[in-house]
Amino acid sequence: MKVSGFSFLRDGVRLGYPFEESIRSVLPLCDEFIVAVGHSDDGTLERLEAMNEPKLRLIQTNWNEKIRSHGFVYAQQKLIAQFNCTGNWAFYLEADEVIHEQDLERLRGALEHYLPDRNVEVLVFDYYHFYGDPRHIDISSRIYRKAARIIRNDIRSFAPDGLYWSVFRDKNIFGRRNKRRTRYPRAAALNIPMYHYGNTRAEHYLKVKADTVNPYWGREIWPSAYGRIDPQRIGPWNGTHPRVIRDWLDEHGSHSFEFDPNYRISSRERKHRLLRPLEKAFGWDLSKRHFKIVSSYE
Repeated sequence: MKVSGFSFLRDGVRLGYPFEESIRSVLPLCDEFIVAVGHSDDGTLERLEAMNEPKLRLIQTNWNEKIRSHGFVYAQQKLIAQFNCTGNWAFYLEADEVIHEQDLERLRGALEHYLPDRNVEVLVFDYYHFYGDPRHIDISSRIYRKAARIIRNDIRSFAPDGLYWSVFRDKNIFGRRNKRRTRYPRAAALNIPMYHYGNTRAEHYLKVKADTVNPYWGREIWPSAYGRIDPQRIGPWNGTHPRVIRDWLDEHGSHSFEFDPNYRISSRERKHRLLRPLEKAFGWDLSKRHFKIVSSYE
């Protein structure tokens, strides 16, 4: 079994991404790690080169600045890296996501277990979305609680708007293969957490990220301050952080935040407030999913 890790990155230093920590967290599992590196003036490429990791392969890219909606340029960059993967599995990791060292052995076992099972096309992680500081997480159904990050590398897939995967259907219509029809991939739930630190970076990075990233989605999806959020979305977290991220949290992370008392919750946040009691009462998960779970790893 061969495992390829991959990601894409641009201006990682200026935007405060823990990209070195992210990559190092999965290198013990990967036989190679490919990064599509967009043109940067902040030393991002040099920092990647200075990691001096023999498994690391860097592909320099140019971003299409004319595509400014739905995160499609992100999908393009993701696929540039993915199409250069040579493993049985392609493990996509965003530059602010980290795997805990205590989960690597279980994760390798899952990859070996599902390799011969062709019914499973992607593997899905649970998510800890840290918010404001390392002691709080976003628990709302407004964000994804599970996401596919590992895909079988021999199926016909692509990334549409945003960063999720779609798989081409094999169904024939009138004797011809219909290449326009796609579906969500069939998934196995790993029951392994992914640690997401994008909203724990020091707050001065947050406005820079919002100004840089939001134009590629054509709307405001990233806040410019931590306090402007529904307080009922945020819950406490008392677990242990992966070793690889702890120094970054001390040096570049936000250590506390306060809710803005003048913030008025949005209609969307109000809707998810109403959904929360239903989730608790019936054990539902009403967050968005771009996959169909067909198996659960024990």
